[in-house]
Amino acid sequence: MKRSSQTNKILILGIVCGLLVLTAFMAGCTSSTPAQPATPGVTAAPTSAPATPAPTAQATPQAVPSIAATDVAATTSTPQPVYTYSEGNVIAYTAASLTGVTPKLAEGFEAMYPGHKVVFSLAGTQAIKTQVQNGAYADVFISASPKYTTELTNGGYFVDGTVKTLTTNYVIVILPADNPANIQSLTDLAKPGVKIARAAKTVPIGIATDAALVNLAKSNYGKEWNNSIYANTITYETSEPGVATKVALGEVDAGFVYESTATAAKPGTYSTITIPKKDNYLQTYSIAVLKGSTSKGAATDFENFMMSDAGQQILTEYGFRSA
Repeated sequence: MKRSSQTNKILILGIVCGLLVLTAFMAGCTSSTPAQPATPGVTAAPTSAPATPAPTAQATPQAVPSIAATDVAATTSTPQPVYTYSEGNVIAYTAASLTGVTPKLAEGFEAMYPGHKVVFSLAGTQAIKTQVQNGAYADVFISASPKYTTELTNGGYFVDGTVKTLTTNYVIVILPADNPANIQSLTDLAKPGVKIARAAKTVPIGIATDAALVNLAKSNYGKEWNNSIYANTITYETSEPGVATKVALGEVDAGFVYESTATAAKPGTYSTITIPKKDNYLQTYSIAVLKGSTSKGAATDFENFMMSDAGQQILTEYGFRSA
């Protein structure tokens, strides 16, 4: 009986322990289900790791040098510079009547100053003057008229002390090589039906032509001759090369241009009639460095070349005269 009672106690104790173990097991099973949403930080950690490759890139920067360079350029705090040409390059706003000689001048400049280059922007002086006043970028200004050089000088556009007389040029009459109007002298320009090309009065060669015609009328040919020249003028061009082109194409019988244009033309392009120096107009060209230039060193080198014996010799070969 005593043994039976002890056995029963052990059995009851075993049952209780079993129930406790079963209860703990069931509690563990039921509590594991909400554990994942209850700890969102645990699930976020593994998904964030592949989204941040930067540590890997930093650890092996040699593997992605192009990306690293791009990142530096994109994040730098240095402001973007204003666009300018290289210090070794020169932008020269140049009177159109120098068109024929500019390739030779560029060659000579680059030979004297290796590593330097010059780009000529060619137009009538009145046009390039206006472009400078409107803010166009240039390093050097080459004018075919004292009028426009003085205007820009008074406006404060040039570096002090850089305005210099570059060269000079006389007016000449050019005719098509076959001379269809049979013009033999200045007198023939006044014959009825002769077609003449001239430059507008705002263009330097136009100013020079008008002055020469006034001188010729006063000295030898008279007012009626001068009036006939105006009556025979069928076009007023905006640049000196424009006049020369009209003659070369045979669209007119004669044109007033600079001596240098006739000299620089290929042989057989024009016939010419000279104007006596006592009645002619000597046009004066000038050169200057612009204050707005960001390549003043190269611009000064170019001006020095143009004023040098080498630069002056090239100008002379193309019909320009000594300053």
